Amino acid sequence: MIVRIVKMHFRAEEVDNFKLLFEDIKHKIRRFDGVTHLECLQDVNNPQLFFTYSHWEKPTDLENYRNSALFKDTWTKTKRMFAEKAEAWSTETIFRAE
Repeated sequence: MIVRIVKMHFRAEEVDNFKLLFEDIKHKIRRFDGVTHLECLQDVNNPQLFFTYSHWEKPTDLENYRNSALFKDTWTKTKRMFAEKAEAWSTETIFRAE
């Protein structure tokens, strides 16, 4: 399983626009093969700071999404709203039965 976290800091005037965009696309992202969890969290102490948190079954599932037209369109719109460059982390978790 791949866990992906993306930290995004938006300009104050873009916070509501990002919320609307995420509401519009989240169901489309959830339909991609391999996505098992997706949420977006807003920092309670800094309302301009958001984190997306997603789980993907395989690295290829995440790559297929990141190479999709939906991702490219969404990323183009989202990055115009940033106050600073986004940061992303991915980890692969392997579960083994003992």
